[in-house]
Formats: sequence, structure tokens, C-alpha cells
Amino acid sequence: MNTTNMKTLYRPVGQAELDLIVASEWKRFPPRLDWQPIFYPVLTEEYAIFIAKQWNTKDQNSGFVGYVLQFEVDAEYVQRFPVQNVGGPESLELWVPAEELETFNDKIVGTIQVTHEFRP
Repeated sequence: MNTTNMKTLYRPVGQAELDLIVASEWKRFPPRLDWQPIFYPVLTEEYAIFIAKQWNTKDQNSGFVGYVLQFEVDAEYVQRFPVQNVGGPESLELWVPAEELETFNDKIVGTIQVTHEFRP
């Protein structure tokens, strides 16, 4: 697949989710928990940074650490998920139903990369 068929997405995560991604050899996001009906990658690094800094570093469940992850996914596949605006012009996410996450993971090209780390 050439790079024109890929879409760059971002994901803010805490320590526990990062540990599961590392265990997948940087290739998959872990299944959603029972109370998490969607997986939400975000469209801009700036928005992922905001979440990682402002939310994850203050959240015990995130281990009080926020990471920004960057990854490439098949662009044609992700077009099936409409962009969701969740609060402002930069607050753009894709909402992937939890039951679609395995297929979504199969569409990741290459590995998931950490671009930023934030601690309180």
C-alpha cells in the first residue's frame, strides 16, 4: 500500500492502554472495556495533546500520565466512520464501534508510535 492510501490518526492514552499496545508489539489497540462502546482516534495531534495533557495526567485510571500516539490506517476503510465534532473546530474524532475494533486494528499500516509523553 502506498502512502496516498493511508490516513494519519492520533490517540491519547494512559499507561495501562500503552502497556497493552506495547504487548501487541506496537500493532494493535486493546479491546474496549464493557463500559466503552466506542474507540475514538482523533484527527489532529493538537487535540490528542490537549486530551493527554489536560485529562490523562489528572486521571488515576491513566496512571497520571498521558501519551500521544500516532499511527497510519487504510484511508478507504476509515471513510466509513463519519467525523464527529465533540466541542470545537479542533475537537474531531472518529467513533469506531467497539465491535469493529479488531477490523480497525487489521487496517493499521506499520506500527503505532509515541509522539509525546506528559506527566503532572
